[in-house]
Amino acid sequence: MSIPDISRAKSAELYEKAKTYFPGGVNSPVRAFKSVYGTPLFIDKGDGSHIWDADGNEFIDFCCSWGPLILGHNHPAVRNKVIEVMQKGMSFGAPTALENELAELILGNNKYIKKIRFVSSGTEAVMSAIRLARGYTKRDKILKFEGCYHGHTDALLVKAGSGLVTFGETSSAGIPKAFADETIVVALNDKDAVLKAFEDFKDQIAVVIIEPIPANNGLLLQTQDYLDFLRETCTQNGTMLLFDEVISGFRVGFEGAAAYYNIQPDIITYGKIIGGGLPVGAYGASAEVMDHISPVGSVYQAGTLSGNPVAMAAGIAQLSELLQPGFYEQLHAKTADFVKAIEAFVAERGYELRVFTIGSIFWFAFTDRESISTADDIDPASMLKFKVMHRELINRGIYLGPSGYEVGFISSAHTIADLETTKTAIFDSLDIVFNN
Repeated sequence: MSIPDISRAKSAELYEKAKTYFPGGVNSPVRAFKSVYGTPLFIDKGDGSHIWDADGNEFIDFCCSWGPLILGHNHPAVRNKVIEVMQKGMSFGAPTALENELAELILGNNKYIKKIRFVSSGTEAVMSAIRLARGYTKRDKILKFEGCYHGHTDALLVKAGSGLVTFGETSSAGIPKAFADETIVVALNDKDAVLKAFEDFKDQIAVVIIEPIPANNGLLLQTQDYLDFLRETCTQNGTMLLFDEVISGFRVGFEGAAAYYNIQPDIITYGKIIGGGLPVGAYGASAEVMDHISPVGSVYQAGTLSGNPVAMAAGIAQLSELLQPGFYEQLHAKTADFVKAIEAFVAERGYELRVFTIGSIFWFAFTDRESISTADDIDPASMLKFKVMHRELINRGIYLGPSGYEVGFISSAHTIADLETTKTAIFDSLDIVFNN
């Protein structure tokens, strides 16, 4: 049975005021709750697996700041390290030993990269990695896949046109057509399209960029065979393979999707998980490739806040926790049990819902398909069911990202009690979705 909506009076008041300051009242579009019911929730605080909004409503959080909070909110080790470093100053625009310490933690436990460059966001990491690939190969064109998101860089905010292999069509105003014309877009999980692109643009493609675990437009899991094919095709054509691991890096394992699939990319990008959720990103590759970056190489990239000491401190604390024995095994087992219980309930009821999962990532898809591996496999009409589910879960104290295309995350802070409460809320919500 549906229950009354929670009070959002304070959030609604803040939202009305925010609309006088910010376009659409938000500083990132999905926060506007356009795809779900109600006013955006203005979050007041977070602790462990829980968040509280401005109205005092408490939620079990499965957004986790869009993934980086793998330890949950306000983790003591992260908080204490940040406070310790902040007392010495928060920005210098100069090297600190903290950069070395975080780099050693990453490189010493990740065999897929030998040198790294810290930046301030995942978007900046991808932008810089693309530039590096172009500078290294001395080629201009890039190939990306429909359904993968790589930040809001001009050359990557493109979508496929009609046809097997197309130049990108801009998906945002303000992007010159000339920028999009350097980006080739093909469908995921289509080997023929990739081969045709390399045939049509022989010796012109600098880099193939893919989320090896596409998780920005649903969870579009790819096969081992397909990812191996991309590696082999890039090698045969002198093209770099770039794994965008802003979401999957350090989430499915310390070495990310590269280790999960045992594939050596030429460049890898990472996001805010390496900074405990603070603004940070990074890109890494072999020493030989990375030495093409300024000041030793000719590919320019810089940033005043790159290696910011507060973000480095948070990253040191968080990654140290991830390296504890059994961390990922326990997290993945907890997620698997959670997903299996939901799948059993759905099967018993005969509901048209699948829960796709990998590591500690999950995604609800209102479909009877056994797999969803491309953007076209997602039925836009199914988002109406998610909209109802989201409202019912919010009213029951469960917070998911406000879009049916977004994935959910489980953190080490989620307790068995949290997950039991959440399962009950999901079961009740699904009964309403499918029976009203």
